Amino acid sequence: MPCCLLILLAMIGPRFVIAMLALFSNYLQTAYTGLLIPLLGFLFMPFTTLAYAWSINTTNEVSGMQLVVVIIAVLIDLGVVGGGANRRRRQVRRQRGGMILDADGTVE
Repeated sequence: MPCCLLILLAMIGPRFVIAMLALFSNYLQTAYTGLLIPLLGFLFMPFTTLAYAWSINTTNEVSGMQLVVVIIAVLIDLGVVGGGANRRRRQVRRQRGGMILDADGTVE
């Protein structure tokens, strides 16, 4: 049951889960030796940080199914970051009065 709650919280707010793990357990300390990498992961790639920590705490290596989970987490993090930049770019174009064309050539 606690594992399901942790997974639900991770999908809602991975940064919240990282903060709680850092404050109330040694889960991240087991996976990472220093403070810099988890801090950068908290800021830029939270899903990847959690997936890597899970992989290291589970099997002490990133291979097999754990590797698949880490790769999916990287893709999710890159999609979240890239989607936000694309949205901002579109909003700026709209504010400047520029037209945005869809892939089929129609104006949004």
